[in-house]
Amino acid sequence: MDVARMMAQLDELIAEYREMISTRTEGVLASDRAKLLVSRLEAAIDRLAPPGSSYVRQLDVYREQKRTSLKIREVFSIALGLHHDLASGWVETVVEMVHADTHSDYLDMAETLLQSGYKDAAAVITGTSLEVHVRTLCVKYGVDTELASGAPKKADVMNADLKKADVYDGLRQKQITAWMDLRNKAAHGDYQSYDEHQVRIVH
Repeated sequence: MDVARMMAQLDELIAEYREMISTRTEGVLASDRAKLLVSRLEAAIDRLAPPGSSYVRQLDVYREQKRTSLKIREVFSIALGLHHDLASGWVETVVEMVHADTHSDYLDMAETLLQSGYKDAAAVITGTSLEVHVRTLCVKYGVDTELASGAPKKADVMNADLKKADVYDGLRQKQITAWMDLRNKAAHGDYQSYDEHQVRIVH
């Protein structure tokens, strides 16, 4: 899900809150409408904020409160802060920053290998970078990276889960599946089934 879509979701909820309080109706913040809205605000923060971020930690403080009239004001403030930070481009997790460096290092290695004529090694390195990227997206959007048994999910499973979570569409999922297949072919010695040009497309 891109930033524009994330902000659009928050825009809708923020507008509904402001319209609701503008009525100045007595007891409106304790109404069923307010209870529904606070649930939607909580869900949006859980869905859109980076896992473990200050937005989620602040939200946890108010989850146990029973007074809707107080809770909705506080949860709205968190959602508004998240919206402003998204608009300013400040929502970037440490995981993403580390990944950016790691991803760059892998791609630099792959480029060096390609220039030296080692397309097969470059395919494996590029595929590793792709898997790191997929796992990072899962962490960012709260998609499980482990099975119920505690074993790590395979890249193709995480790829499918990201599509189900609407992080990207079916076309992107198929593209990543094809790139992963190329990496698997290289890792298993099926070197004749792809060429340098295909590796460069992934790279």
